[in-house]
Amino acid sequence: MNPLLKLRFLFLFMGVLLVAPSAFAGSTLDTVQGRGKLLCGVNTGLPGFSSVDSKGKWTGIDVEVCRAVAAAVLGDAGKVEFTPLTAKERFTALQSGEIDVLSRNTTWTLTRDSTLGVNFTGVTYYDGQGFMVSKQLGVKSAKKLDGASVCVLAGTTNELNLADYFRTQGMKYEPVVFDTADQVVKGFESGRCDVLTSDQSQLYGQRVKLADPGKAAVLPEVISKEPLGPLVRQGDDDWMNVVRWALFAMINAEELGVSSKNVERMKDSKNPKIRRLLGREGIKGKGLKLKDDWAYRIIRQVGNYGEVFERTVGKGSRLGIDRGLNALWKDGGLQYAPPIR
Repeated sequence: MNPLLKLRFLFLFMGVLLVAPSAFAGSTLDTVQGRGKLLCGVNTGLPGFSSVDSKGKWTGIDVEVCRAVAAAVLGDAGKVEFTPLTAKERFTALQSGEIDVLSRNTTWTLTRDSTLGVNFTGVTYYDGQGFMVSKQLGVKSAKKLDGASVCVLAGTTNELNLADYFRTQGMKYEPVVFDTADQVVKGFESGRCDVLTSDQSQLYGQRVKLADPGKAAVLPEVISKEPLGPLVRQGDDDWMNVVRWALFAMINAEELGVSSKNVERMKDSKNPKIRRLLGREGIKGKGLKLKDDWAYRIIRQVGNYGEVFERTVGKGSRLGIDRGLNALWKDGGLQYAPPIR
C-alpha cells in the first residue's frame, strides 16, 4: 500500500477512536434535559397502573412515577411522552434507547437484573400472583383448580409461576397464552379459559374491564413475590440515581407528613429532615445534578407516595385496593426509603 495512503488510514482510525466515545458521551440525564421531555414506557392499558382516556390523558401509579421524574429533572411533571408497550416489547424498547425509563408493572427478578442490561431502581408496588375465576365456576380456592384451563400473558413471570404452582400442588392445567393483556381479559370473558392468572393488582384492574365485574372473583391464594418497579439501562449511574431518588422522595415525604396540600407551608418547617427533603438545607440537589428544590417539585406537582397510591390503585380509585404490603414500614408494610441526608 502507498505510504501516504497508509498514513491516511492511520489518521482515519485514530479519528474514529477519538470521536466514537464522544458519540456516546453524556448521560440520559443530559439527553432528557437537552430534549426537554422524558420518554417513558408504560403498559398498553392496565387500570390503576397505566391507562389512557379518550382525550389522551395517561393515569396510573406507573404513570405518576414518570411524572415525578419529569418534575425533578425538567421542573414540569407534564413534560412526559408515554409509549405504550406490550410485555414482549418493553425490554427491547429500553435497551435500544427508544425510551428513557420503563415504568410498566415489571417484576424485579435475578434474570432480568443480571442478563438484560437493565437496572431496577426501586419498588413502586409489592405484588403477588393470584387467580380470578367466574363465580359460576363455584371455586373458592386455587387448590381446587386441577384440570382447569388458565389464561395467561406471554412473556411474563406469570407463566413460570403458574407452572411451578400446579407442579408443587400435584395438579394439571391447560395454559391459554395471549400476547396482550386485553386479549387475556377477552379470552377469559368469552370462556376460552376457566381461570385468569396475573399479579393480584392486575386482576383487580382487569376485573373492572369486564362487562359485569360482579360475576368474577379473585381467589385468596397469592403464589409468588412480584416486586414491581421502574427500570433504566445499565451503565448510567447518574440517571439510575435520579429515577431511584424520585421514588424515594415520595416515600420519605409520606413518612414525614409532607403532601401536595401542605408542601408550601412545610417549606418553613423547623424539622431538619423536612428541610433537607425540600432542599432548604443539607446536601440539596448537587449530588443528583439537579436543582435544590427537585423533591419539592415532585411533591408539589405529583404528591407523596400515599397520595399517588390512593388515587391510582387505592381506596380512592376504582380498584379499591388496601395498602397491605405497600403501607409504610412504620405502619406494618414494606415501603421504606433510605434517608435524605
